[in-house]
Amino acid sequence: MHIYDATTYGDRFSDIYDQWYRDYDPAAIDALAELARGGPALELGIGTGRFALPLQEKGVIVHGVDASEKMVARMRTKPGGERIPVAIGNFADVPVEGQYPLIYIVFNTIFALLSQDEQVRCFQNVAAHLTPDGVFVTETFVPDMTRFRNHRRIDLIDLDDGYVRVDAARHDPLRQWIFSNQVVWSESGMRFYPVKLRYIWPSELDLMARLAGLRLAERWGDWDKRPFTAESKKHISLYRPLT
Repeated sequence: MHIYDATTYGDRFSDIYDQWYRDYDPAAIDALAELARGGPALELGIGTGRFALPLQEKGVIVHGVDASEKMVARMRTKPGGERIPVAIGNFADVPVEGQYPLIYIVFNTIFALLSQDEQVRCFQNVAAHLTPDGVFVTETFVPDMTRFRNHRRIDLIDLDDGYVRVDAARHDPLRQWIFSNQVVWSESGMRFYPVKLRYIWPSELDLMARLAGLRLAERWGDWDKRPFTAESKKHISLYRPLT
C-alpha cells in the first residue's frame, strides 16, 4: 500500500465525499452556533465544508484547518466556500493565529490522528488557541469491539446493477487502530478508499483534555443534548479551560 499520511483520506475521498456523506444533523449546527456566540469559530478537519458552510449561514464567522487541498478545493466551489479562511496543514498543529471562543472537530475526525502523542498534542494546541471562556467540542463514536470477529469484519454497504461497495476492516487492539478499506466495483473499474484511525475511549479523551489544561464541562449522547448513557453510540464532549 502507498504511504498513508495526513493528506491521504481527504485526497482519496474528495471526489465522492459529498455524495457519501452529504447529510448533517441540523441540531449540530444549532448547537455549534449557540456555543460560538457569533464566532469566530475554528473547525479542525474542515473538509468540504459540510458543517462550516451551514454554520456560516447562521451568521458565525468560521475559519478552518485541513491537510487536504483537494477537499478544500471542493468547498471553494460551493456558495460561501470562498469566504472561509483555511490553513492547510496537520490539524494537530492548529496552525492558525489568535484565539477562538469555539474550536470544534466533528464526525470522528480526531481519530484521524494515529498516535496518542499526536492526539494529546492536538489538545494542547487547541488549549493555546481558546479564549479563557472558550469551548472545545469533539464528536466521536463510542468504540464497539463487538462489530469485529477475530479483529476483522466485512460489510456490504451498497449493491446495485453494475455497482458494489464493500467495507473491509481490521482492528489492532494494542494500538487502538482500525484500518478499513472501502472498495467500489463498477462498470468503469475498481477504486479503493482507505481509512486509518486511532479510536479513543471517552475516559482517555477526558485525560488528554486534563493534560492540556482543559476540563470536561458537558457530555451529550447526541446533538439534541440528550444525556450520554451506556447505550449511547456516540458522544459530543465539551471541554473548557481549567479555572
